[in-house]
Amino acid sequence: MAASLSRPFFLSLHVPYGQGCAQDLAAAFRFQPVAVRETPRVRQLALRRGAAVFLLNQRLAPAGISNHDFLYDVDPRPTLGTASNVCLEVDDVPGLCAQLQSRGCTLPVPPVEVRDERGSVTYGVVSSAVGNVSHTLLDRSRYRGPFLPGFQPIRGAPPGDGAEVSHFDHITYVCPRGGTQAALEWYRRCFGFRHFSLSPRQQPAQGFVLGGHGAGMLLRALQSAQGCGCKLVLAESLSESVPNQVDTFLEQHGGAGIQHVGLCTPDIVSATRALRRAGVRFFTPPAAYYSQGGKEEEVRGAGQDPCTLAELGILLDTAVHGDSGQLGSSDGVSPAQSYLMQIFTHPLFSEETFFLELIERRGAPGFGEGNIRALWKAVQVYMDQRQ
Repeated sequence: MAASLSRPFFLSLHVPYGQGCAQDLAAAFRFQPVAVRETPRVRQLALRRGAAVFLLNQRLAPAGISNHDFLYDVDPRPTLGTASNVCLEVDDVPGLCAQLQSRGCTLPVPPVEVRDERGSVTYGVVSSAVGNVSHTLLDRSRYRGPFLPGFQPIRGAPPGDGAEVSHFDHITYVCPRGGTQAALEWYRRCFGFRHFSLSPRQQPAQGFVLGGHGAGMLLRALQSAQGCGCKLVLAESLSESVPNQVDTFLEQHGGAGIQHVGLCTPDIVSATRALRRAGVRFFTPPAAYYSQGGKEEEVRGAGQDPCTLAELGILLDTAVHGDSGQLGSSDGVSPAQSYLMQIFTHPLFSEETFFLELIERRGAPGFGEGNIRALWKAVQVYMDQRQ
């Protein structure tokens, strides 16, 4: 079944009672509050930057919260900081929900219509095959408000700080050992997602292996069949003795879930500088990344300044392939010039359960193998320092 999906509409974050997060997204990351819904037990705040929307579900009471308290979402449990719901826009919510139910999927929220003076939407919520991750399936084609029915608009001009974000680029899940294959099959079967290569050397059936000698990680990737830009990266640990960031996530999160989301920006240098000034902390790549053989020439060949990237901690990789094994040129950049740049923030919550990534694509639809390895080392150093 190939569901008709558009880009993800929002990604929901659940904030534990008494813990901040909305302030960080609004103040440091410069996401603009656009709508709010508040009850005696929960506060739901929608924040937007470009087409990227976060729905922050904040608990106002230490206990007694249920699925009925959240609109367009469900209680993910456990009650810690977690990103747990990816809202996907579809053109036939009842039809898709019926098909998913016939395939054995759980629907904590069957299709329901919500309306106000600006129109109506239809949505349902399906539980995924990955930990506490669920999907709100939403049809908002008949709604003209700034967010969704049931929310009150928040007036205000968007901040002009140079940290421009256009949309969600990809979402990365962490699965238990052996769990990426089951997750891959679920998204293929239920939503028609297809394989996406992370490396030109990757064998589709095997995935991409990072590290080795009993301390590695396996990565697989998917994208929606409609080419709407919805990419999922699935990670599982291969470590036998030395814990890595995947193992740490599973331990602190209490199981599988969403580890990070990539935010696409047209100017990662300006965005990184603006966010650093606002207090955002980023992972620092190993110094050897910028001095390895050929890296300076690679950066200069892409038209970038090696000193600037090293100063800010931005990764650049030109060896980036799509699932066809060919360099992409979707934005008019020739294959010889195609590259991407990435940088990753520290965790948003007190637990190491969710962080953000900035990514700028210059004709490259895939992911940089060299960047993945550099991030792996940077996060390991961060973890060692925290212990």
